[in-house]
Amino acid sequence: MTNPILLAGAALLLGAAQSAPLLPVHSGGRMALAPDGGLRFGWPGVYVEARFRGSAVRVRFDAPTDHIRLSIDGTEHRVFRAAGLVDFTISGLSPDLHVVRLEKLTETQSGSSRFISFEVPGGTALAPRPRKRQIEFIGDSFTVGYGNTAPGPDCTPQQVHDLTDTSQAFGPLVARAIGADYRIHAYSGFGMVRNYSGNAPDQSLPALYPRVIPGEPDVEIPDRGWQPDTIVINLGTNDFSTPLKPGEAWRDAAALRTAWRDRYVGFVTGLTARNPQARFVLMGSDSFFADVEAVAARLRPNLGKRVRTVRFTSLALTGCHGHPSLADHLRLAALAGGAITAD
Repeated sequence: MTNPILLAGAALLLGAAQSAPLLPVHSGGRMALAPDGGLRFGWPGVYVEARFRGSAVRVRFDAPTDHIRLSIDGTEHRVFRAAGLVDFTISGLSPDLHVVRLEKLTETQSGSSRFISFEVPGGTALAPRPRKRQIEFIGDSFTVGYGNTAPGPDCTPQQVHDLTDTSQAFGPLVARAIGADYRIHAYSGFGMVRNYSGNAPDQSLPALYPRVIPGEPDVEIPDRGWQPDTIVINLGTNDFSTPLKPGEAWRDAAALRTAWRDRYVGFVTGLTARNPQARFVLMGSDSFFADVEAVAARLRPNLGKRVRTVRFTSLALTGCHGHPSLADHLRLAALAGGAITAD
């Protein structure tokens, strides 16, 4: 989408960048306008792109912990891994039309990164071109792409960070295949009502969902430009993959599953009210797919064919800590994509 908040941010930066035209940008993911005119982001898979005509482009951003990929015309130019402010100019391009893109590869559960500007010294700024379709992906570490480029499951925390590439997770793969813009609300370790091993019992993915920056409990900013035609949800692995511990809110596994189903129905009902145009694809593994089907059955009297389910099984899970590999994400993308594009 071409987000008004991004255009406002560019306007605020004009005073600091009179030497070259600023590019109006198109974004995927949620961003918040910073006091200095920068555009902050924290959810996975955020990207910013712009079009210009010229032989050079200046790129400015600040990424304290994230790895950021810079691409020109769909080809990777460089991945920035060092922390801090980046002020980088690509020169020597043909004096033709180009598309510049920054995308976040890593996961940030606290803090944020900041896009500052694209500038075209000696060039011409062109209007961005949003894609016709919008797809939203809501989930946990599977949706993040947690450690998906790892050669095996044994990873240190730093390796998990460095070997996560959300752009190669199933959501972006699906979106690129069908020419859609995408947004990812995903947070490793979180579930629908219960997080991995009962951690952070006062939180859940639905509780984080309204936040513009996942680690900051601020007031939600209206985003009228985002109207997804499909919302894909893959939540449940963290709810059910570890046994209940003494003191948790549910007396037994059956009570947990009942609470999970109830919360899931309520969550989708709320999303439907805000996105009456959207269809829903509900994903689940063998361990909780029966619960996914039960949720879908409760939603169908109101949503009918607008809700579909996807079951996934037999994944290699050779990414960090037994998470999906790149090959697994291709499989998940095929399954999700089939449900999205089916008549």
